[in-house]
Amino acid sequence: MRSAAAPVLLIIVGCLWFLKSTELLPNTTTLLALLLAIAGVALLLLDGLNKSTLVSSPLLVYAGLVIYLYDAASWRLMPLIALGMVLAGVLMLIARSPRIPDRRLPALPSKYHEQD
Repeated sequence: MRSAAAPVLLIIVGCLWFLKSTELLPNTTTLLALLLAIAGVALLLLDGLNKSTLVSSPLLVYAGLVIYLYDAASWRLMPLIALGMVLAGVLMLIARSPRIPDRRLPALPSKYHEQD
């Protein structure tokens, strides 16, 4: 069976080139901010709420927001970083609660279990 990598690569490059040449593709900074925010939401949806995602998901969304505010709205970076430190600390304290479940590791397939 032949690989579909070359046609898929042509489609992706062609789409990106088309979007960039028609100015429909947002600038790189806005795209990075969107990808970080989407990654934070996706992580929370895929892994569920646990001690790990309670901290990392909101921080990814916040990092995307900081990049956007710094680039598009010309906000100063130092106050945004300071606020991010406060947010990270608060989230870490909340994650210590026994009400928040630990992260579940995926179960190994049965062939890896020891046999008696």
